[in-house]
Amino acid sequence: MDGPPPPTERTDVPARPDPTAHRDVPGPSALPDAPTPVTPGTDAVSPRDVEVLREQLGRPPRGVVGVAARCVCGRPLVVRTAPRLDDGTPFPTTYYLTSPQAVAAVSAVEATGVMKELTARLVEDEELAAGHRRAHEAYLADREALGHVPEIAGVSAGGMPHRVKCLHVLVAHALAAGPGVNPVGDLALEMIAERWRPDRCTC
Repeated sequence: MDGPPPPTERTDVPARPDPTAHRDVPGPSALPDAPTPVTPGTDAVSPRDVEVLREQLGRPPRGVVGVAARCVCGRPLVVRTAPRLDDGTPFPTTYYLTSPQAVAAVSAVEATGVMKELTARLVEDEELAAGHRRAHEAYLADREALGHVPEIAGVSAGGMPHRVKCLHVLVAHALAAGPGVNPVGDLALEMIAERWRPDRCTC
């Protein structure tokens, strides 16, 4: 059958809490209505960002404390999330991929079963495995900077440090941190390049 495989279900999505308990994300109106591209790591969150995130996610954003990477058009690609949501749920996914086009591209690649191949590659390629472990440590440090949550201490996301479980997480980290920080995320970005690239707006 022609066409890309059907998208897989994201594994970095927490159980949805009572929507009445949600509080919209506060943030300075630091960006203009027509924002310019910013570099990874920028934390400005504007009311416009919150509106875009609602549109992208199909629900109100939860636990967002910053925009970690943006499309070249200025819309959020990756958000930085609090390690504990407003309803008290521990949330290990610090970097969350929000762009529907990027999510769809990653899901299509995930549907091919590539996570098993990448996990096997970690066993065979010590350099890649070492990079995956360093990415794990960097992820933990970034999350700890947002607050200590004992329930998820030492647990990063995406299968790090020993396996590859969720490419959405690893791609989000790679986009937020920049090239070289998450080598498996960088590989995943290469895999989806024909479907989606961070240097080309598909919003």
